[in-house]
Amino acid sequence: MKSFTLPDLGEGLAESEIVEWHIKVGDVVKVDQIVVTLETAKAIVDVPAPYSGKILKRFGNEGDVINVGSVLLEIEEVTTEFSNHTHGQLEAESVNEYESSAEQSKDAATVVGKVSHQNHQVDIDSFWVGDASSAQGSSYAEGSGYTQGNSERSNNQVSALPSARLLAKRLGISIDLVDGSGDSGLILDVDIYNAADKQQPGTEVLKGARRAMVKSMAESHHNVASVTITEEALLNHWNKDEDISIRLIQAVSYASQQEKAMNAWFDATTMTRCVHTTVNIGIAVDSSHGLYVPVLRQADSYNAQDIRTWLDGTVKGIRNRRIGREQLQNATITLSNFGAIAGIYATPVVSPPQVAIVGAGRIIKKVIMEDGKPTEVKAMPLSVTFDHRACTGGEAARFVKALVKHLEREHGNA
Repeated sequence: MKSFTLPDLGEGLAESEIVEWHIKVGDVVKVDQIVVTLETAKAIVDVPAPYSGKILKRFGNEGDVINVGSVLLEIEEVTTEFSNHTHGQLEAESVNEYESSAEQSKDAATVVGKVSHQNHQVDIDSFWVGDASSAQGSSYAEGSGYTQGNSERSNNQVSALPSARLLAKRLGISIDLVDGSGDSGLILDVDIYNAADKQQPGTEVLKGARRAMVKSMAESHHNVASVTITEEALLNHWNKDEDISIRLIQAVSYASQQEKAMNAWFDATTMTRCVHTTVNIGIAVDSSHGLYVPVLRQADSYNAQDIRTWLDGTVKGIRNRRIGREQLQNATITLSNFGAIAGIYATPVVSPPQVAIVGAGRIIKKVIMEDGKPTEVKAMPLSVTFDHRACTGGEAARFVKALVKHLEREHGNA
């Protein structure tokens, strides 16, 4: 038997959410057959089986958050090829059993490179804990009703990952009242999350894109000198059937070429700025799973129809939770068309290392004086936030001026 642990799926991400299991206990799988779909803070990833064999046990349910190094599967490995008869069952010449946890750890496979243990301690800790009659334990048991028959373990040794022990402390969970789903009852992070859900009905642990948003927004709040400038684009020359998303993308691309300082990355540690010649626009897309920002690379090279085709395909992929990590990387500037839902002006949040984000509000009707006469026009409110450490107010104002100029054209790019 071999244990397959969650590998480092890239970019040093410490955890992933189980989106969908593609196999069940008892199934026979081939090498490289997709067994589970995971969502990291960056993308949706299909994880293949590292061995051929029979699935003996799965760890975690759909929706659970698991850490790098945690066990995903136990597989009874076989060394022979798949037979063409006996209804597709495998015949094994030999099955290697690994009885010690040290050997299981040694043989645990990864999908993308080597599992990094630099920041993820996965050794089993076997500290003794106090009995369940402690104040915290009693309060938890009485308040939640979540005992699951664990009270008899109060004077026994409890095995838990150090990360699970720390998480339990942070969430106020009595760890001696939690059933472990790992080997020999080992308590994993997911077990603590499940206990927290049962302890506080109506609450949820943030996962996937929502969890990533917490981290990125906090990083921006602490590390960016944000300033927002607002303006309006008058749309009285637009045709009735104008595609707002296409016009906005074209306008952002145009303004980024006219005022390149806003189409840049900034690194405060090295005090360096990279001004890009290529415009890669991150398009904020709202979904029931959270906020995603897929990137339209070389946006200035797309015509209107190509932009619409890309948008339709990308939004469909997000709704189906089928979007790759590479589709969410390397944006040089971001666009948020929040007005498609509601809102006139806002203070959009810059995502480092980018230095600017464009927010488009709900199109409104207003009256202006034109040739000395009051005239009703449609206006698009614009809110542009920039990192004042990397951009001057003049650069931001010139960018906004170019943005408005393009939007007020009768036609966008062909």
